[in-house]
Amino acid sequence: MKIKVYLVALIALSTLSAIADLSYIDTSFSNASPLYWEQGEDDSIQIYLVYDQERDSVNRANGHWHFRVEGTPGSKLHLVLNNLRNIWNGHPGIPVSKKTICNVSDDGHTWRTIQTELIGEQLHMDVTLKTQQLYVAHMEPYTLSDLEKLLNEIHGNPLVEISNIGKTVQGRPLEIIRVGKADAPHRILIRARAHPWEPGGNWVVQGLIRSLLTDDPANKRYLDRYAVYILPMANKDGVAAGRTRFNLAGMDLNRKWDKPADPELAPENAAFESWMHGLITEGKKPDLAFDLHNDQSGLLHLSRPKVNLEQYLADMNRYETLMRKYTWFTEGHTGGSFHNPGSFGEGLLERFGITAFIQELNANWIEGLKENTSAKNWELLGAQYRDVFYEYFTSIP
Repeated sequence: MKIKVYLVALIALSTLSAIADLSYIDTSFSNASPLYWEQGEDDSIQIYLVYDQERDSVNRANGHWHFRVEGTPGSKLHLVLNNLRNIWNGHPGIPVSKKTICNVSDDGHTWRTIQTELIGEQLHMDVTLKTQQLYVAHMEPYTLSDLEKLLNEIHGNPLVEISNIGKTVQGRPLEIIRVGKADAPHRILIRARAHPWEPGGNWVVQGLIRSLLTDDPANKRYLDRYAVYILPMANKDGVAAGRTRFNLAGMDLNRKWDKPADPELAPENAAFESWMHGLITEGKKPDLAFDLHNDQSGLLHLSRPKVNLEQYLADMNRYETLMRKYTWFTEGHTGGSFHNPGSFGEGLLERFGITAFIQELNANWIEGLKENTSAKNWELLGAQYRDVFYEYFTSIP
């Protein structure tokens, strides 16, 4: 009897110790992921992410986590992420793998990578609080305030035009940033952050914009050849709310591009499409367009709708060759008869005749650098795009 009481007391003390180490998990800030948490029986902190749902569908999504742990400095916590059973196109699956990483930060600005362990459908990680708080996120976050800082930084630059093209579901403004001359011979159109959990695209376009505005003498010849048009954050509401995939009306902004966008349910896409129609009417149809995403592979997604694909695939082959030559990209592209109806790349190609595709960025690993992903490495890719674009248009009149 005394042994049983002693063991129960030890378990109780262990649980009380863990509870004392953890004061709170805060999700009150912008881009924090909705969640609830509890003390696990094994002294772990069990964190349950809250799904976002697609309208008129059983589809649901998790994959974004960003929260602040508050507790005793020096304490060590075992965190377990739950609710990772997504449904996509009616099929269940999980958005993480044994290669999934996590990032932590003492101040929310300087991040370091930690490893995770996938056990069943739970993602486990051990963290240590150096101070009274620790930020935990899948990838280095890029928030609305980061975008505002960038817009303020480049505002007034003679090489930059910032246009307000519409609003999100919740009324946030949507900006198009043009870097370069309005009458440049060629135009590249880039969209980022259609899915809120995917910050890599924001870091890439920030790296591209900043690199094009430096005193590098090469920039003059770049911008004599092309201008870049960028929608830097297509799903601002979702980013602010810490969502994973859909906008605040439950719509996937990387779908339904095979027909005109619904201005009520997908005002972000409707605004972008209206602006693009205006650009085309002015005789400035984009020569190249792509949508930046994060996933577990990092491929170029080359969709193949029922159009004349010979020239498109030849252009994409040349583009991929240049990516391998000038950037750290090595992952390759979707082959065979890959077909993704309604996606940004396929919709722009089929409806508008624009050479368009999806650029996935591996969320965890950069094979070309043999390094984990980071904001620094994604910004480097953005800077490296300059030469890719320049040479891509060398043989196009």
